[in-house]
Amino acid sequence: MNNNDVFKKLRVALQLRDDQIIEILNLVNFRVSKGELANVFRSEDHPNYMDCGDQLLRNFLNGLVIHLRGTKDAPKDPKVVLQQIANSKTSVTKTEKQPELHKESVKKPFKTKSTPGKKPIGKSNTPKKQKPESPVERFTFNSGKQKK
Repeated sequence: MNNNDVFKKLRVALQLRDDQIIEILNLVNFRVSKGELANVFRSEDHPNYMDCGDQLLRNFLNGLVIHLRGTKDAPKDPKVVLQQIANSKTSVTKTEKQPELHKESVKKPFKTKSTPGKKPIGKSNTPKKQKPESPVERFTFNSGKQKK
């Protein structure tokens, strides 16, 4: 198991997004871009794959400690922090997903129009369309000699 695997497993276990990981790394003054972070999480056979170095993982773990526990001056309870993260990721219920429908916008069920005597589309008795005449055939060319 390499550093990339450890980093991926921590990201999934703590349900962290890329921007949250960047914020955690900024707590310990370690700058990394979203692109570099995405390269760390790629599969090993991808051409842009990048190994997660010891320095990146060490700084992430140190930043994670500050993120969860706080500093000596302003300590935090890790359970409260994790609970806040879990509450912010609650799923939306079905009633919240559906927009309120106005009375005017209620759709009526679709009804097909069937008139007696008409045949279904595709089985009509109309003659086949003929190919249009080529525009070149309408012109007569005069090469300068007159016909007798």
